Amino acid sequence: MNLRSDAAAILDDLIALRRDLHRIPEIGLQLPRTQDRVLAALDGLDLEVSLGKNLSSITAVLRGGRPGGTVLLRGDMDALPVTEASGEEFSSAIEGAMHACGHDLHTAGLVGAARLLAARKAELPGDVVFMFQPGEEGWDGAGHMIEEGVLTASGKHVDAAYGLHVSASSYAKGQFVARPGTLMAASGALSVRVLGEGGHGSSPHDARDPIPAACEMVTALQTMVTRGFDVFDPVVVTVGSFHAGTRRNIIPDDAKFEATLRSFSPEVAARVGERAVQVCRGIAAAHGLDIDVTYEPEYPATINDADAYAFVADTVRDVFGPERFTEMADPITGSEDFSRVLERVPGAYLFLGACPGDPASAADNHSPRARFDDSVLGDGAALLAELAVRRLALLAG
Repeated sequence: MNLRSDAAAILDDLIALRRDLHRIPEIGLQLPRTQDRVLAALDGLDLEVSLGKNLSSITAVLRGGRPGGTVLLRGDMDALPVTEASGEEFSSAIEGAMHACGHDLHTAGLVGAARLLAARKAELPGDVVFMFQPGEEGWDGAGHMIEEGVLTASGKHVDAAYGLHVSASSYAKGQFVARPGTLMAASGALSVRVLGEGGHGSSPHDARDPIPAACEMVTALQTMVTRGFDVFDPVVVTVGSFHAGTRRNIIPDDAKFEATLRSFSPEVAARVGERAVQVCRGIAAAHGLDIDVTYEPEYPATINDADAYAFVADTVRDVFGPERFTEMADPITGSEDFSRVLERVPGAYLFLGACPGDPASAADNHSPRARFDDSVLGDGAALLAELAVRRLALLAG
């Protein structure tokens, strides 16, 4: 039997695990119940398992029967602070938490890959590291696991790394989608507090009103995008939070807003935060106001190594047929902390359509109504295992 047929044979187990995880979503870096479920699912496999010190991560190393290189496979495990409204019979039992981004499928799929590869341990010319990661959703779990040594868990540095992400919409069920180069955006957080002096709304000349200046900053940041950056290396700025004042006739002491900044190249990512801060400070000074403004880089762009992308695309076409792979025309503006791994290791990340209906009308990832067809788990697990088997063979020469 081949990996794909072996994966089909364990599909029911993977679906059961995924639905169990879906009922108990946990948020952030500490996922104790999720960690317990994964450890139980890995029990009995010939793996060297270590747990994170400062987060509920699991690193499992499979030693191949012959010496060789090391391939890393990754699945993130954390949920989102969303109250589920999907209608699934196995919906979240935790109020205010939901696996709305499909990380329960990622986790179950990686367990599947571990089972498939453990059954072929003697044939493998090298080692496989399974990276079960908490805290992707804004907690930089990948960065924490790298600090704790996941990239050298086998005793030597990882040679290649792969991961996949399911999509509740956008792509047809079972379709694998990726692109060479930049796949996903870099992200950063801009926080602004404009400091004035409050007063009566009827006499703004006797106060220092922070609201017009803050509003001007919001629009000036959009002008910054079009006038400060090449349209072919784009920037996205969205102000998602703006707060000021308590009543229509009271000028407040301050106005606050927060923005997310997205970019697609390391060069622009290095400049965009500094430029946004300059814009806000300049406007505050022009209005005679003080300002507290900070920019915090979050995740770098997720960039697929060109050779690794070609290897992944060829593997999908060979295993599943050419019609199952689509090359994306453009990157997406979401961000992903697997980018931390791909900064350090040649590798690739791809998407897997898991939409149970019409992708054009389905609720997207992060929606409380997001639904994922877990029948794709077998193919997802098989692909991860195939990538490890084939890359280790290439590394062995």
